[in-house]
Amino acid sequence: MPLALCCMSHSPLLNLPGPPPELMADIEAAVDDAAAFVADFDPQLTVVFAPDHYNGFFLRLMPPFCIGTAAHGVGDYGTYAGPLNVAAGLAGECAAAVLEHGVDVAVSAHMDVDHAMVQPLERLLGDATACPVIPIFINAVAAPLGPLHRARALGAAVGAYLATLDLRVLILGSGGLSHDPPIPTLATAPPVTRDRILHGTPMSAEQRMARQDTVMAAARDFAAGTGDLAPLNPEFDQRFLSILDSGRLDDLADWSNAYITEAGGGSAHEIRTWAAAFGALAAQGPYRTANHYYRPSPELIAGFAVRTAQPVEVGP
Repeated sequence: MPLALCCMSHSPLLNLPGPPPELMADIEAAVDDAAAFVADFDPQLTVVFAPDHYNGFFLRLMPPFCIGTAAHGVGDYGTYAGPLNVAAGLAGECAAAVLEHGVDVAVSAHMDVDHAMVQPLERLLGDATACPVIPIFINAVAAPLGPLHRARALGAAVGAYLATLDLRVLILGSGGLSHDPPIPTLATAPPVTRDRILHGTPMSAEQRMARQDTVMAAARDFAAGTGDLAPLNPEFDQRFLSILDSGRLDDLADWSNAYITEAGGGSAHEIRTWAAAFGALAAQGPYRTANHYYRPSPELIAGFAVRTAQPVEVGP
């Protein structure tokens, strides 16, 4: 059961005008390197750990984790709109195995997913439907949030299931690192937005365009040093990446939610997807990371990072 891993930050601004060409060329080169790694591995199945931004999961019922036996891209920020190539049978088996492993997980027979799930599939595989997938949602925006170590436990349970498959499996983690984009909350959202994040009321084309304009304006202000978003924190990001690179995943056990918010910003909780992905890989034993890309990118409102990894061959 060969395994490979790729984790990368996502950003709606990768698909929108505004970021400087030099920044985009640098990030695109890093993502292209990771895509070449994925192509060389040639996965037969891809497991994606990703958050959501109130496009598929809403406050009327917000599970900490959910595995989809079917999934549909909503097409936000220029990403693919349509059904994903979900390996329904394997997804169902995975959910049952995770529950048996002691991690509570919801199951969705019609999961709506946004750019967090679709963007890495498009960028790393060339096509969001190119490879059968098991989509796994991790809540990273809606309080109350579980502890970070539970995301790692989810990954370890998934990794134990993957060990039973005779397939080349790519594990993807999508999100982070430090960033604090304008995500609505029940306490701060205007009535129309509050209704959407609570009940999942569909957005009109005009509303989606307005949200896109808001994100672009926030990025311009943030890059210019204005606005009220929390600053990026390269020290936080590098500390997290160092833990993953060294395989010291136990060091994440004492990272409290309060620390992550204070040090990394409200959406730094997306590092849960990386913790889950590396937890799945580490279930097979020691690993070695590569593609060590990191760049603080205020124009994307993110500490942007890419990592690839594979198990270390252990001799007799």
